[in-house]
Amino acid sequence: MKNMIFAALALAVIACGEKQAQTQTTTTESSTTATTVTETTATTAAATESTNTAAATTSADQEEKPMSDYKDKVAVLHTTAGEIDIRFFPDVAPNHVKNFLDLARQGFYNGTKFHRVIPGFMIQGGDPNTKTADVSSWGRGGSGKYLKAEFNSVKHKRGIVSMARSSDPDSASSQFFIMVADYPSLDGQYTAFGQVTKGMDVADKIVNAPRGENDRPNKPTTIESITIRDATADEKGPAPK
Repeated sequence: MKNMIFAALALAVIACGEKQAQTQTTTTESSTTATTVTETTATTAAATESTNTAAATTSADQEEKPMSDYKDKVAVLHTTAGEIDIRFFPDVAPNHVKNFLDLARQGFYNGTKFHRVIPGFMIQGGDPNTKTADVSSWGRGGSGKYLKAEFNSVKHKRGIVSMARSSDPDSASSQFFIMVADYPSLDGQYTAFGQVTKGMDVADKIVNAPRGENDRPNKPTTIESITIRDATADEKGPAPK
């Protein structure tokens, strides 16, 4: 019902909606062909309902933390393929940074998988439905909370972390993607909120793994846990321009 990542690319249009989950369509607009990568949320699915219940238990003190508690933090993603460290940009996307760090501290992402990988583009994860064996539901889940867009001047270059969303600008929830290549067509269309400081070799390993239909990896990489630590001196600073 909510389509995640709606991004203009080159070559073809890959549509993955609730009624199109197993199809791929190619289209041409003017003389330019664009690729649209979409994912859906099915908030009525049992797996998502249970996740939403868990998300609803967020403590009041977490909700009331000042933004200073989210500054100069790094999330260390411990995955089955290796470690990925991410620094954040609360100066340009405060609510998206807060959302990610709060979910990570709750253990929300533990056990989730990178369910969609596209070489030359990105790896996408953060869907709680990937904790289940129902592969058909992967890419359809969220936290039950949606964020208002915080589009900014950060360029979607290799290593940038951004939020998946539907055609509704204010529909980002828990799913995120890590760029493995530069894609200017996403700039100003998705909320970039972080940057990989270590582990792009791991991201490359994830994106280049064998995959099947709908860009599903045959053996998806799992986020086992996320550790939040203080940023080192070379990981601090404002969002890149």
